[in-house]
Amino acid sequence: MVTINTALCKNSTRVMLLGSGELGKEIAIECQRMGIEVIAVDSYCNAPAMHVSHRQHIIDMLNSKELKRCIALEQPNFIVPEIESIDTNTLMKLEKSGYHIVPSAYAAHTTMNRKFIRNLASKVLNIPTSEYKFATSYKDLKKKIKSIGYPCIIKPIISSSGKGQSTINNENEIDIAWKKSQTHGRVNIAEVIIEKQILFDFEFTLIAVNAIDGIHFCLPIGHRQENGDYKESWQPQEISDCSLEKAKNFSKKIISTLGGYGVFGVEFFLHQDNVIFSEISPRPHDTGMVTLISQDLSEFALHVRAFLGIPISSINQYGPSSSVVLLGNNLYGNSISFSNLELIKKNQQIRIFSKPKISGSRRLGVVLDRSKTIKKSILRAKDTVSKILIQT
Repeated sequence: MVTINTALCKNSTRVMLLGSGELGKEIAIECQRMGIEVIAVDSYCNAPAMHVSHRQHIIDMLNSKELKRCIALEQPNFIVPEIESIDTNTLMKLEKSGYHIVPSAYAAHTTMNRKFIRNLASKVLNIPTSEYKFATSYKDLKKKIKSIGYPCIIKPIISSSGKGQSTINNENEIDIAWKKSQTHGRVNIAEVIIEKQILFDFEFTLIAVNAIDGIHFCLPIGHRQENGDYKESWQPQEISDCSLEKAKNFSKKIISTLGGYGVFGVEFFLHQDNVIFSEISPRPHDTGMVTLISQDLSEFALHVRAFLGIPISSINQYGPSSSVVLLGNNLYGNSISFSNLELIKKNQQIRIFSKPKISGSRRLGVVLDRSKTIKKSILRAKDTVSKILIQT
């Protein structure tokens, strides 16, 4: 029996978000709809999810003492990681002491580290990946690149949203790529992953939901990225039945190993009929923002239902849909305004994240569209984005 105790009352059901960005905001809204008490945690004040939470805490989530103190104070029923910058070793210990980590502490710990998840997928589960090696120093990097060959991709083993990622085509670019990886990777962890760049027809995300009534899948989501960060996504991505079945089987193998109820965003490359695993996130995926308009249950609603133990039963997709990012460029300040919103078209929605400040470039919102075809939907959404004026 699933029971929810009313927010702000004795013995209320409490969800703590570790990371309170735009994805966390949508999780918080879904929790609020279920009458759950929401505690938003992040490293900076006025993060998006804090605007729709009951309480907030500003801490360094990589600091074990601060993390344990905050959790002990709030005593949440569910702890929901939304970002990578968390001391997952502490989450592993807290789970053993009785706290419920979503979907599991092992999932958060393993997927946060590119070395852990890549070795699990390729060496333990025998799932196809790109050729890769790891390097722990600049000298080691140069040596391993000779083995991998050009072009190749350099990434910190721990980073978020593509930060610190470089594609290099010759030896002259190694120095800049190494410095970039060390600037944007986790402090005191120099190690990087070197991936051979592979040919692919397209990349896609498979949103999987591990719930009490089994593993469910949303229709595949296509997306376009720049420097590892998504700019637009669409659903459904056209894909053969054979390739989709392979992707589902690979996803089931990984999710069953990681464990726990919740949403997993699994990224793949497709070349002809070859399905190649890229990455997995044990939480709603940024490319899955499109599900806010494309489905009866968004990935955020699915995540909350799953970790509460409510059956999913079915997921109904409404038709060709897209999301296009509202990006603030060359802007500085803590008072951001959006104009021309009256130009939003029929069958479109907008989500403004309400981030407190911008320094250069930042993802500030998304335009969602549903249309007759994917091509038309993307064009309509991009047209609306081009007309929205962002100022500070």
